[in-house]
Amino acid sequence: MSTPAILISPGIAAPGTVSITSSELYFEVNEEDPDFKAFDPSVIRYCDHLHGKWYFSEIRAIFSRRYLLQNTAIELFLASRTSIMFAFPDQNSVKKVIKALPRVGVGIKYGIPQTRRASMMSPRQLYRSSNMTQKWQRREISNFEYLMFLNTIAGRTYNDLNQYPVFPWVITNYDSNELDLSSPNNFRDLSKPIGALNQSRREYFENRYSAWEHDQIPPFHYGTHYSTSAFTLNWLIRLEPFTSMFLALQSGKFDHPNRLFSSMKSSWSNCQRDTSDVKELIPEFYYLPEMFVNSNGYRLGQLDDGTKVDDVELPPWANSPEEFVRINRQALESEFVSCQMHQWIDLIFGYKQKGPEAVRATNVFYYLTYEGAVDMDNNSDPVMKEAVENQIKSFGQTPSQLLLEPHPPRSSAMHLSPMMFNSSPEDVCMVMKFLSNSPICHLTANTFPQLPLPSVLSVSAAHQFAVNRWNPGYTAPTQSPSYAENTPANVNLPLSMDPVLAVVTNSTGQQARRHLGDDFSQKIRMRPNSFVATVDSRYVIAAGFWDNSFRVFSAETAKISQIIFGHYGVVTCLARSECNNTSDCYIVSGSEDCTVLLWHWNARTKAIVGEGEVPTPRAILTGHEHTITCVVISAELGLVISGSKYGPLLVHTTFGDLLRSLDGGAELSSPSNLCLSREGVVVASYPSHHLAVFTVNGKRLRNELHSDNIQCILVSRDGEYMMTGGDKGIVEVWRTFNLALLYAFPACDSSIRSLALSHDQKFLMAGLATGSVVVFHIDFNKWHHEFQQRY
Repeated sequence: MSTPAILISPGIAAPGTVSITSSELYFEVNEEDPDFKAFDPSVIRYCDHLHGKWYFSEIRAIFSRRYLLQNTAIELFLASRTSIMFAFPDQNSVKKVIKALPRVGVGIKYGIPQTRRASMMSPRQLYRSSNMTQKWQRREISNFEYLMFLNTIAGRTYNDLNQYPVFPWVITNYDSNELDLSSPNNFRDLSKPIGALNQSRREYFENRYSAWEHDQIPPFHYGTHYSTSAFTLNWLIRLEPFTSMFLALQSGKFDHPNRLFSSMKSSWSNCQRDTSDVKELIPEFYYLPEMFVNSNGYRLGQLDDGTKVDDVELPPWANSPEEFVRINRQALESEFVSCQMHQWIDLIFGYKQKGPEAVRATNVFYYLTYEGAVDMDNNSDPVMKEAVENQIKSFGQTPSQLLLEPHPPRSSAMHLSPMMFNSSPEDVCMVMKFLSNSPICHLTANTFPQLPLPSVLSVSAAHQFAVNRWNPGYTAPTQSPSYAENTPANVNLPLSMDPVLAVVTNSTGQQARRHLGDDFSQKIRMRPNSFVATVDSRYVIAAGFWDNSFRVFSAETAKISQIIFGHYGVVTCLARSECNNTSDCYIVSGSEDCTVLLWHWNARTKAIVGEGEVPTPRAILTGHEHTITCVVISAELGLVISGSKYGPLLVHTTFGDLLRSLDGGAELSSPSNLCLSREGVVVASYPSHHLAVFTVNGKRLRNELHSDNIQCILVSRDGEYMMTGGDKGIVEVWRTFNLALLYAFPACDSSIRSLALSHDQKFLMAGLATGSVVVFHIDFNKWHHEFQQRY
């Protein structure tokens, strides 16, 4: 099928044709169209999809969308972590297109069945059908993630600057040298819209509303909106492609310097004083420090007082853009905000968005910002239609209304786990010793209770592995177990040894069922990244064979199920991307041949797959000059980070494009261990005993010289904390961003060779050089900045 369509991309609406075959989707722009010719070439060059082709297999989610307040658009989310948006002539075309595309629904994240019906659901139906509100109430997802979800289902998108995601201002203090996040005075009242925070200005808006007399235009409080394309471009003016889009909008010149985003303090005070400024924020304020830096050296002019507009002036309490974003995000996730976030949701997405409740809450905007305000289909006058479209484009658009009743509040942290801070159990929970004294050089914790066999998979330097049973029902005793001397051992422990290895009899036969063979190259030292285990602990993938292969073994029988050839040197390290039990994931391999190869693991066939019969790499990542020493991959971020001997860390996309190197000077070369958090924080340890933290965008946040030779590192799920273990046998906990040492667990009797965290982050496991596994109790809440004040 084929249909006329408009590709909606930031700063561009490109007319063309969408064609759909049985397995691909194509878009071809109509370059002769006068509308297209009118676009600025400097903006067009940033639009990737003017001649696009996408395989059905890449499409992960399909949402119905509005364009210019009409329900005639769709947005496709792709495996490549990007999305594309098309507007069609009418709703009928939208239905036809969704029918012709694969049945992926709105993806797997929101607990909604993957049907075509889901892709046609209204925002309100999506809200009702999803499980995200309950997850947020139970604190399984963060405030940031929940707001991102609400924005996404309410039609806010990065593809349309007129419908950019909306985030709240939360901090009100941009003056102090120190910001006290335990003081309510530093937080905004989230139950009121921006325009109603200042009492005298609120009265001004309410008087305007009550005195309004016009036969065509209904009364409103605010003539401007909290989110428009011009505001979004102004916030992001220092970053391409937004700079070019801003200039295209302003006929090639930067705006008057006084109107440019130049300081946090003045932006906040303007939207408290100015009657035409009721802006909220965009998500970037909570994750993108680069937006505050004029890294391209644009000449943005001077303010009235002669100050040059350059980098954004940050509040005194933030020493760097990174620190500003971190504290702003901390505030967003704080208890004050968690307790009243539902009231802000009521204003933007909920029952106070329109009608009498909106009037009561001083929350009524110009009528053309609301869905259903105009009927474009029956508007036959083309001049009038164009005028209305232009007004909608410049006035902003209110998100789709998700609920007609008050949004439920979030449960308090205390309410969810009242035992959280009673008395913490002993640090050491248990020790498990294998019969062989070989160092435990790899641990994978697959402890999800939903798995058929929750387990911790360990591998020793002598190439013996074990599938150790995890007990999901284990609860830690909180008092000292002195009276428990006479109870039988091993009654209630979180981990029990692999039954195949626990038996002493007939040792050789039993050992064979758990041995990876003798084909390993003698020159490779076994390290945590020499092995990878699948999520269900059913397969172990091992590197380091003399024939330059890496191999997939069945954990049940220790038989080889696949031998993968692709490298021209011994494979030195492996990693896999995060995934759940049923989904495919990426495997990456690094080698002495200086390359990193990206492979696709198919969860259904339980094998690494390729284009045909033979497994073939998805991408070949080049740029290193020596043996690859470490590698990590995140499918969510679409990034592979790798380190090599004598070299820096390199960042590639999962398509194989080299983005940048993370260089830290002479002492930061030959990285040996590597971790990447979901937020894009990279932690590396080096043979020089240095630890370093980078952002994926190339900024080095910190590096420290450590007294120990570090053998393994690990980050917590949110990336806030990092754990290290080394030759001194001490497991340490650090705050990631500033490498502040928070805690050291009791010393073990030998070097720490591997680390793993249980899925609930309550247990930390360490593999020792003497062949033991130690399980520690860990509670990250202890080091949370609100912990001391909160409880």
